[in-house]
Amino acid sequence: HRLPVMSDLLAIFARADEDPELLDEIAAFRPDRVTVLIEDEAERMGEDSSAGTALRDRLAGLMATIESRTGATVLGVAGERAQLTGWRFDREVVTHTALPV
Repeated sequence: HRLPVMSDLLAIFARADEDPELLDEIAAFRPDRVTVLIEDEAERMGEDSSAGTALRDRLAGLMATIESRTGATVLGVAGERAQLTGWRFDREVVTHTALPV
């Protein structure tokens, strides 16, 4: 009996107009876990401003959509790829590009 292989995916979002295509790509991989990274200024996440609210709303929406389309466990952060140094991912998807890690 083989154990199922877990798949951890890093999804890097930049421009919001590219979200639908990247969401389709994520769903096609059928990941078990997805870490969503919105490349933006992390400081804006805590801002009590329209920009901070929009960033939080976008992140929450992406996470909910990915969870409903894949059944994966989803974690979300805003900032730079460098803040995830040391985290292990089986695959990264970045606006139309999938790279093995």
